[in-house]
Amino acid sequence: MNFKSMISALAIGFLFGCGLIVSQMVNPDKVINFLDLTGNWDPSLALVMVGALIVFGPIYWFVIRRSSKPKLADDFCLPTKKHLDSKLVIGAAIFGIGWGLMGICPGPAITNLASFDLSFILFTLSMLVGMKLAQLKR
Repeated sequence: MNFKSMISALAIGFLFGCGLIVSQMVNPDKVINFLDLTGNWDPSLALVMVGALIVFGPIYWFVIRRSSKPKLADDFCLPTKKHLDSKLVIGAAIFGIGWGLMGICPGPAITNLASFDLSFILFTLSMLVGMKLAQLKR
């Protein structure tokens, strides 16, 4: 990875983290309330998701359809699989259950490391161990 790519990744990661903070997706209580459809439901995160799709959709279409290659990489890294398999479904289910139980997922967990809260540190370490174990199984 060259210097321009690293600076670009750092800037985009910082912007993403700021977006997570502003939208309160780093707040587990806010996320759990969003997922609690029959209780204390808070629909505000749906607006965050819709807003993200409104921004992402046209930009994705423009970049993928109009560019032969990315500015800071050799090729686009797009998924090649077109069908669902059991690994994808099971992984998505585990992710969803974890997100629903804890109210936090990888991006917000990493953003929350800045709080030095032990629960976010343990969550992130567990996530990294799980990722490493998944790589070893391949």
